[in-house]
Amino acid sequence: MLTKETLQTEYDLICIGGGIMSANLALLAKIFNPELKVLILERLDKVAQESSAAWNNAGTGHSALCELNYCPEEDGKVNIDKAIQICKQFEVSKQFWAYLVENNLIEDTSFVKQVPHHSWVFGKDNVDYLEKRYQTMKSHFMFDTIQFTKDKQNMSKWFPLIMKSRSDDEALAASRIDRGTEVNYGQLTETLFEVLETQFNTPVHCNVEVTDVDPNPDIDWTVEAKDLNTNTVYNLEAKHVFIGAGGGSLLLLQKVEIEEKEGYGGFPVSGAWLVCKNQEIINQHLAKVYSKAGPNDPPMSTPHLDTRFINGKQELLFGPFAGFSPKFLKEGSNLDLFKSIKMDNLSSMFGAFWHNLPLTNYLVNQLSMSFEDRMEELRTFVKDAKDEDWEYITAGQRVQIIKKDEYEGGKLQFGTEVISSKDGSITCLLGASPGASTATYIMLDVLNKAFPELLNTKSGKEKLQQMVPFYNADLDEDLFKTTLKDVEKKLKL
Repeated sequence: MLTKETLQTEYDLICIGGGIMSANLALLAKIFNPELKVLILERLDKVAQESSAAWNNAGTGHSALCELNYCPEEDGKVNIDKAIQICKQFEVSKQFWAYLVENNLIEDTSFVKQVPHHSWVFGKDNVDYLEKRYQTMKSHFMFDTIQFTKDKQNMSKWFPLIMKSRSDDEALAASRIDRGTEVNYGQLTETLFEVLETQFNTPVHCNVEVTDVDPNPDIDWTVEAKDLNTNTVYNLEAKHVFIGAGGGSLLLLQKVEIEEKEGYGGFPVSGAWLVCKNQEIINQHLAKVYSKAGPNDPPMSTPHLDTRFINGKQELLFGPFAGFSPKFLKEGSNLDLFKSIKMDNLSSMFGAFWHNLPLTNYLVNQLSMSFEDRMEELRTFVKDAKDEDWEYITAGQRVQIIKKDEYEGGKLQFGTEVISSKDGSITCLLGASPGASTATYIMLDVLNKAFPELLNTKSGKEKLQQMVPFYNADLDEDLFKTTLKDVEKKLKL
């Protein structure tokens, strides 16, 4: 709770939102300069309750080991450039966690576990694609441990639950990389905030809603924050502000007086899972198995059957299924979408809608699905799945980015993007996947914008190299493999 006694007159950095992005940024800033005055504000009564919560995301350490949307086929060849980029960014996150372990800031590494990552496809064209992807990835040192098979007996060893009751005439193929990870991002976020509070005297103030951010001629920004318990409003002064409020970031960004925000909009999409209730079935699957999205379906629709570890218990999830709500947060308002439509983003919103009619059709089809329809989708993975063994749960809310486009008026963009003022004094993260997996990399970029003096001194560069060797590095095979082995040892993978 905010009180006059707990507040300072001004801050070097105010982070808005108690999710994994704010946790990474605040902790990185304090590691580079423990004297920085940092304040973290969260609207809900606990941290990690929205997108960072374990049930609200896929839990996959997104490293392009199994996600086929990072490897598009172009003119008959598979392009892995995006896969290389995503893999490197996730390895930066792992290196940061290993650094925290090495420096006795984290002891419990149970938030991350090794779970093999698989790609699995059916149909001749998809089998041909997966084999091309395998050949291309195998030739790169970051993915050279990849395995590929069209043999059903091999697949039965990798994921027996999926291979039950398969006919001999089905065209199937799969790839596997053993070093894949399952990550409880909710547990990780709570751990990072605990480090901030116990080691760096930086608590999170919950039940505090930021209602506005205004320019301040004396110290860059004034943050208007309302204590939801007492209804007291505080005006807090900050040299730097980071808006990391998940789906709520857009509505707050629109109140900030910077020209860089112009034209941005958002489209909310909710997610859901089928969750297995039968422990006997759960125990038959220790894998993350991703398949291919339909030809007109968005990347976020990629179906997967995943082992998860949540609250100390092994779980089994299938999805995601898309839904629609005008809310920008799970605990948001039904007016969020309508409030976000402004004169400066009207053409962007219309253009994105007009040029993404297949997405609209996809969402309509998803919304019209019954429980039995969803079970039929599951049965493409688990042939003998029984209704009574599964339940349907609603997951998190995501806001996909809409931005100006000179040709289409507006463009719907999947992924994440950092919006920053010219001087870097205010930054805002918009978008969704692969956000949590690449949080450290993204927040290092934010830190470089907001506090370039921290990273660009001789000591800053040395610490950065020690902490995350892959950041801004030209990777070679020796550096990659040596560092990977060291990190896996420290994280007990």
